[in-house]
Amino acid sequence: MTLEADPFSRTDEGNRLAPEDRVRRLQWRTRRGLLENDLLLTRFFEKWSGRLTEEDHDGLAVLLELGDNDLLELVLGRKELSGEMNVIAAQRVLEKLRCV
Repeated sequence: MTLEADPFSRTDEGNRLAPEDRVRRLQWRTRRGLLENDLLLTRFFEKWSGRLTEEDHDGLAVLLELGDNDLLELVLGRKELSGEMNVIAAQRVLEKLRCV
């Protein structure tokens, strides 16, 4: 899998969003069904807000494609990224998520 830019980072017209709008859109996408994931992702944004790179945004977009239970298992270290999801950007964001 080649890492493509997060499709949620663009407007309907295809233009790139401003960084602060991109963060707001990512935060909206992080709302999950599991309270544990919500808490972890909220802490992640509290800690890393303003310091996330475009690559971090793309890596988080990859992780958000996972179901709630799979995401939680990854963050807790019970599983590791594999297959097409095992890209450097996702690995770096996963490391950050595990440190919150």
